Amino acid sequence: MKLRIKGNSVRYRLTKSEVDALKLGNTISDTTSFIDSTLTYSLAPTAAGKELTASYTDNKITVHIPEAWAKEWADTEQVGYENRMQLGNGQNLFILIEKDFKCLDETHEDQSDNFDNPLIAKRS
Repeated sequence: MKLRIKGNSVRYRLTKSEVDALKLGNTISDTTSFIDSTLTYSLAPTAAGKELTASYTDNKITVHIPEAWAKEWADTEQVGYENRMQLGNGQNLFILIEKDFKCLDETHEDQSDNFDNPLIAKRS
């Protein structure tokens, strides 16, 4: 899972196996270690939700996805889900989760578990 944070936005990009794990109801997590602490970021299916929400507690970002979305996502062409979560102070947090596609240009990153890029067929 890849994490991108910019201003009041959080974006996760997920591999095929991570989307499959969500389908089974599993929470997926990853960590980034620093000298004196560790940042954990997770995506968790929730039965109570109707939209994406997020929380930050004890150096852990958790994005919550409605269970129904998590179960159907792997079997659809749906690229991702998004929400502008109201923060109650006139601000909002933009949350985006999306499938991680194989890059169109050369990269040294392992992309074997990434989704096929739909733009590859359009280039042919």
